[in-house]
Amino acid sequence: MNKLFRILEITPELAEELASGPKEDHFHDFEELIIVSEGSLTHYIDFKVEVVTGPFACYISMGKMHRLEPHKDLRGWVINYKTEFIPDSKLSFYSNFFTFTNIPLDSGPCLNRFTDLCRIINSEYQLVPVDYPTLRHLVNGLISMFDAQRNRNIPLENELKLSQVSSFNNFLVILEENFRNDAGVTFYAGKMNMSERNLNLICRNNFRMSVSEIIETRKLIEAKRMLMYSDKTVSEIGYALGYNEKSYFTRVFHARMEITPSRYREMTRQIIS
Repeated sequence: MNKLFRILEITPELAEELASGPKEDHFHDFEELIIVSEGSLTHYIDFKVEVVTGPFACYISMGKMHRLEPHKDLRGWVINYKTEFIPDSKLSFYSNFFTFTNIPLDSGPCLNRFTDLCRIINSEYQLVPVDYPTLRHLVNGLISMFDAQRNRNIPLENELKLSQVSSFNNFLVILEENFRNDAGVTFYAGKMNMSERNLNLICRNNFRMSVSEIIETRKLIEAKRMLMYSDKTVSEIGYALGYNEKSYFTRVFHARMEITPSRYREMTRQIIS
């Protein structure tokens, strides 16, 4: 994408065009936020597939190999932006831990807030010249709404929820500094001065994953990046991420991705080229 930012409304005509057009796996050089008010799409990402029915919001970070197959009944909005337009967003950070980043939206006031803000963003984008600082504030507001909706889906009372979200975000910061090491649940619980049981509870409430699953997921995200963009061998990548044996790294990667590291490198580089 040559532009810093763009927004598209998914009209019946565009949905028909997208549903009938060619469909290929590809990588983005931009971030993508999709607000679906109705209809459905089939989403292939990192060799996995999911059919999603609206209303929902979907975030796709730069560098994810994926393919969207919109159905003809799809309606909503698509927003694309370069990372320099909104650097260090929470959505980009959270997406490291998920293949799919879909947030269900309740029909009625919840969905209306998202679609109304998309219309405001679109109206601002049509002005000449485009006021990018204003657009940035509006899109940041949409991202904040996305994250707030994710938090609302956590099944906890508000006071406990706020405390656990704060603790979980602290855990992610510590993880980002240490995930390349051979460190397990005991290490992270100690860093946070809490029991392993409490840390696991917080992680499951916030991300539906155990501490071990989140650690492993973060390692595999980095492994995929290194397989695509570095010339390190599979053994070197595994060792750099705390796996002391190539065979163990390969088993872990295959168990999660259903493909070996070598095959993943081969397929993604074919798509890139």
